[in-house]
Amino acid sequence: MLCLKVPTDAAWPAVAAEDADAVLIDHAHCEIKAASNALSLAARHPDDPQVVRVLTDVAREEIEHFQRVHTLLVARGLTLGPPPVDSYAAQLRRAVQSLPPAPSASALGRHAHLSPLVDRLLVGALIEARSCERFKLLAEATASDPSKREHHELWRDLLACEARHFRTFVDLAVHVAGGDRAAVDARLDRIAACEGDIVGALARSFAGVSRAAIHG
Repeated sequence: MLCLKVPTDAAWPAVAAEDADAVLIDHAHCEIKAASNALSLAARHPDDPQVVRVLTDVAREEIEHFQRVHTLLVARGLTLGPPPVDSYAAQLRRAVQSLPPAPSASALGRHAHLSPLVDRLLVGALIEARSCERFKLLAEATASDPSKREHHELWRDLLACEARHFRTFVDLAVHVAGGDRAAVDARLDRIAACEGDIVGALARSFAGVSRAAIHG
């Protein structure tokens, strides 16, 4: 799905669908983290109007998602609690930092100095792709159960948003790379391989569901 190299473990959807409260709590935390990340990147690159505009638009939508999920939590008498440790995202960022930078001659050319931002955007794209895959699995797992209609509609809506955010981050990375889509696609493929290794190693972990543990 999208650029993912490794599918989610086949046992994951049933386990996650039965713990909707944990899914909602985890996703609420992850929406806040996603909004904060987008705003942080925008603040670090204020001289590029397109970067600022796109990332602040993403942050706004993430906050809207948080509000929607938080409303459901309140209705169910649930509280957020402290944010969980995001092992998946932390491992992915460390893995990307350990990769050699894209060669300036063959990849980003005169935009090579922006490769850290390209990598951050592509990490964001992969996180969105994995979220999209898992929300699709959740939507499918709850489609035939009338008692889970509200959750089904939420997962369905979120998977569409995550797919769109994936493309937004990739397109913005291409912009930052001076329009060199081939270089960005090659870098994304390399980072996706790292992401696949991480997901494979976390395959037996079923706690949580969103951009953090949703991937593990």
